[in-house]
Amino acid sequence: MSINKKIVHISLNSLFTDGWSYQDQQLSKYHKKMGMEVTDITSHWINDDKGNVIWDERDEYVNDDGVKVIRLKMQGKDEFTKKLKRFEGLMAALEKEKPDILFLHSVSFQDTTVIVDYVKKHPDVVVYADNHADFSNSATNWISKNILHKIVWKHYARKLIPYVTKFYGVMPARVDFLKNIYGLPEDKLELLVMGVDDDDVPKALSQETRREIRNKYGIADDDILIITGGKIDMAKRQTVTLMKVINKMANPKIKLIVFGSVVDELRDAVNAEISDNCQYIGWIDSNRTLEYYGSADLVVFPGRHSVFWEQVVGIGKPMICKYWDGTTHVDLGGNVKFLYEDTEEELEKVITTVLNSPEVYNNMKQIAETKGMKTFSYSQIAKQSMGL
Repeated sequence: MSINKKIVHISLNSLFTDGWSYQDQQLSKYHKKMGMEVTDITSHWINDDKGNVIWDERDEYVNDDGVKVIRLKMQGKDEFTKKLKRFEGLMAALEKEKPDILFLHSVSFQDTTVIVDYVKKHPDVVVYADNHADFSNSATNWISKNILHKIVWKHYARKLIPYVTKFYGVMPARVDFLKNIYGLPEDKLELLVMGVDDDDVPKALSQETRREIRNKYGIADDDILIITGGKIDMAKRQTVTLMKVINKMANPKIKLIVFGSVVDELRDAVNAEISDNCQYIGWIDSNRTLEYYGSADLVVFPGRHSVFWEQVVGIGKPMICKYWDGTTHVDLGGNVKFLYEDTEEELEKVITTVLNSPEVYNNMKQIAETKGMKTFSYSQIAKQSMGL
């Protein structure tokens, strides 16, 4: 399917880092693969390989996906004005690019007024917008919830209502946030999940990758490998609980690999649980995270949601996840078991239930492979984002 249209993505409220697997980059990439001419307008701030925020000097270039990237400077000298997200030259960039379609990554930035002014002058432009905010990462205190989101960002989000075809939430909780906090009309709201880059799946699931990673860490082919990873902070302190459970089970065939950065408050606790059955391997190259998950038999996320949840479903892996209201979209009928009690006892019981019953495990795996790999594929998500 080829669409001969020009689409401009507006990623001013996020860090557009080339090669990363977030929604902004993946939709741009797969819209390009669909035959569209694609530009992403974003800021100069990006992430380095370790996740640190750094400055990209380039103003304009074409990245490896064939996407034209325009980087704008942010107005404002202090933290308050920067929170309002005004950028220099946005209208001029839009006038130069002349899009048929606009895709806004976020509705909570002050320059929605510029978007509205542009679309009023060019009423044939089709506009979509997505939202990555919910109560796990936004509106976490009284001022943020009741002033910043319920007044300031609601004001700017609602300006878009007459002009946006669909407002997408990337999780059910984020659809609810658009409805309940910003007061956007329900008939314009839809779920558009995050997912996995189709191009990365074959290598992640190859036998060669599986052997290489397992050999590196002394994991036999018939060992049952559980993997968890990401930024291990106080919202994901349950990673330590997982390590304790695996050590307590003391089954030499069940192995756990933990990767990612650890906050200082948890470093000693993580180190105390390192054993023959539990390895903490530190930070790994972000381009290889999917390969590590691909080498696992089971993936466990006992803490707060991360984008890895959708990626793991997208490569067909069964998962155990902590239950969060509004994040159950990763369960497509049995590929996921949820944790409700946040205890060692529950975690051990659920892991044992899955691993001690071939019927339970194989059913989870079959659903993940047949449904998950299709639903959470960015080639499919990109089509859905255009209403196809």
